[in-house]
Formats: sequence, structure tokens, C-alpha cells
Amino acid sequence: MRRFSRRHALAGLAAVLAAPRATAFGQAGAFQARLLKTGGSEPTGPRLSGPERWGWELVRRTSAPARLVTKLVAADDPALFDEPFVMWCGEKAPPPLSGPERRGLLQFISLGGVLLIDDWDPQGGAFSKAIRAELESLLPESPVVALPPEHVLFKTYYIVDRPYGRLEGPKTVEAIVRGGYAQVLILKHDILGALARTRSGGWALGVEPGGFLQREYAIRLAVNISMYVLCSDYKDDQVHVAWLIRRGAAVRP
Repeated sequence: MRRFSRRHALAGLAAVLAAPRATAFGQAGAFQARLLKTGGSEPTGPRLSGPERWGWELVRRTSAPARLVTKLVAADDPALFDEPFVMWCGEKAPPPLSGPERRGLLQFISLGGVLLIDDWDPQGGAFSKAIRAELESLLPESPVVALPPEHVLFKTYYIVDRPYGRLEGPKTVEAIVRGGYAQVLILKHDILGALARTRSGGWALGVEPGGFLQREYAIRLAVNISMYVLCSDYKDDQVHVAWLIRRGAAVRP
């Protein structure tokens, strides 16, 4: 029997109240790649168009609903609990989290939310290093591990063998897995950089070293992440593989 989606399970809980302490996710219903604000600062630059393109690609390629706007949300804002997905992005080490920010992120994860870390400068590594330290302090009982190639994240919609972004990056996705569910995903590939568009409609940033094909793989990974958030692990079954191959979704980097 197909499992109920994670969003449906969460939607059965009470909506977020106006109180500073949230109790459950809202019932918005459509995927949105929101960007996290911490330390009084927020992401800037051409990658801010990435979430819009992410939503557009999801709607175009699947039957899943998505919001085609960029939304920023603070780690200590009750609005964090309106949706079960948020991205923490950057290229420099961010300021340490405040007490309210720590509590907000911890409750977001405790409620089953998915936090995606997107390092825009993985070669420098300052952002990833600082975030890893924050996560170790925030979730000391949950170590960071590499997801195996057979993990459901790589077959929720497209069959992909490894992660890609603006940069080719490592061959694995690192994650914090809680209760069998990957709730924190750590990418060192600049996935928003591969999705970002200019106002005139062109790609905002070049992709290295694989060009067009690598960008396509990055988009497919973004779609898979969306489906993972929306549907949890309902495709964690080999019965779906033949169907995916027949519909032309197989990818062999």
C-alpha cells in the first residue's frame, strides 16, 4: 500500500498559531524552496532567482504544485513553520546562531522539516565548515553521514547517480538522518547557482565543468528533492524503477 505523504501527515496537525512557539506545520500544499535568514542578514545576488526557477521546473516536469516566487524567512520567525522545507545558503561563514534562531531551527527539524544546506563556494569551504559546527551543536546525537547511492532521494522522480550543481562537487550528498528520514541535506555543489536566471531569461551563472548536461542533472536533482519533501519515501521500492526507465527519466552521468 502506498504510504501517505509526509506533507499529508503534517497537514493533519494544527496550523501554526500566532504564538512565538509553533506546534506544527501549516497546510499550504505547494512546494516552495524558501531561503533562510540568520544573524540579521539574508542571501543576496543572482541566485535569488533560483527558487523561482526551481518551482517552475517542478511544475513543468511533474504534476506537483509549486510556488514560483522567492521567499525569505528568518530562523526565529514563526513563519518558518508554514512550510516543511527551507534552504540555508551562502558562501562565507555566517554569524553564530542566536538563542531564538537555535530554538526555531531545532523545532523545525523536530517537527519533521527538511533543511537543505547549499554551499555557494564549496571550494573555499568556509560556509560549510561553519554550518557543520552549528549542526553538531544543535543535533549532537545525530551525526552527518553520506547517503548511499541507492537512497530514495536519487529515485523519487528521476533516477540519478550522484548530486550536481553549478559545480560538479563531491559524488555524495551528506545528511543528518533522523527516524530513517534525511532531514538535513548538505550539498557542496551550489545547486541554486545552476538554477539562477537573469531578468532577460538567460542563465545567470556558468556551470563547470559539464555545461548544459550538468545543469540538467542539477535540475533533476532539484526535482527529486522536491518530491522527497512532498512524498517522503513512497518510491523506496524497486517496483518503480522499470516505470521510471520507460518514461525516459533515467540518468547516467
